[in-house]
Amino acid sequence: MKLTVIGCSGSYPGPDSPASCYLVEEEWTDEAGETRTWRILLDLGNGALGELHNHADPLAIDGVFLTHLHADHFMDLCGYYVLRKYHPTGAQPQIPVWGPPGTADRLALSYDLPLDPGMHEEFDFRDHGPEPVTFGPFTIEAVEVVHPVPAFSLRVRAGGRLLVYTGDAGPCAGLDRAAAGADLLLAEAAFCDGDDNPEDLHLTGVEVAELALRAGAGSLVLTHIPPWHDKQVAYDEAKGLWSGPLDLARTGATYDV
Repeated sequence: MKLTVIGCSGSYPGPDSPASCYLVEEEWTDEAGETRTWRILLDLGNGALGELHNHADPLAIDGVFLTHLHADHFMDLCGYYVLRKYHPTGAQPQIPVWGPPGTADRLALSYDLPLDPGMHEEFDFRDHGPEPVTFGPFTIEAVEVVHPVPAFSLRVRAGGRLLVYTGDAGPCAGLDRAAAGADLLLAEAAFCDGDDNPEDLHLTGVEVAELALRAGAGSLVLTHIPPWHDKQVAYDEAKGLWSGPLDLARTGATYDV
């Protein structure tokens, strides 16, 4: 399973990265004997669609999984709707989009469309449910976590490996359940330790390291650091507790999970 960072800036696009978006790829042979690379997106935040063109054909994406409905995690689906609807080769086939309840209506309102049909002709909207979803080579489990809006961490399995993406979350039992056993933990570190941080919103580098230790993670990648923070601070906070493989997400970085 290959992970490519498309956007990793926290809260809004930064000077060196779009907002949250991660491309996950896995080659798979189906029951008919056809082998191809499957591609999913974890979030599609503002600014990310343009950068996606540098790493994959946006029309080759098989499905999208949203963690929550803050603009820095879903808003470029509006542009993706335009791309798929008005592409010069013709309207593109409908693809599935999993997200919190209300995703379809929220997107229609964001683009000033009537709720019916909204974007339903371009996207097959599906709510995250309690059971894992099997999609091509991937098995994706959405685990509810604490945030000011309904939010989920995503557990993505393929090829016997587990990628866990925290999305945005404060420390909570759901986050621990989501992270457990991760081969690669892609974790937000938007807050600095020691600051007067709001509760139930984001994680610090220290909290991410503690989470990775409890989870028994194989490696740790820090992401979603806002442009107003120094990324090195988050790295140093995590490094003080975590002795395993550690990296700062950056646009274009790739990881073999």
